[in-house]
Amino acid sequence: MAVAEGLRLPFVDETHIRADYLETFPYEGERQLITYKTAEWSSVCPFSGLPDYGDLTIEYIPKDSIVELKSLKYYIVSYRNVGIYQEPATNRLFQDLFTVLTPTYLSVSTRYNTRGGIDATCMVEKGQRN
Repeated sequence: MAVAEGLRLPFVDETHIRADYLETFPYEGERQLITYKTAEWSSVCPFSGLPDYGDLTIEYIPKDSIVELKSLKYYIVSYRNVGIYQEPATNRLFQDLFTVLTPTYLSVSTRYNTRGGIDATCMVEKGQRN
């Protein structure tokens, strides 16, 4: 059975990303590097409508606050049906997290599963890690 030419699965736009889900709580401890990783990162390729799967790594050194993990999970899942290219998705993750945390250091890295024989990794970072 052939797939119809021009077939595209439905997806939603970036207005469905729920940065408002992100919650924080105060941090007053020593300087520390916090790392969150998930292999359950996904969004949708806006060209094909097919899902993009991969790994997401968030590293940060808090200044005054820490992101609450349940809220982070819901925020990450809000990308699941959003049509967004890989590079803008990584940048959006970074911008949303930087806005709510205003950390000393933040790095967001996405590593996508191989697509068409090409591996893609995107990373945005700001601040001093050391």
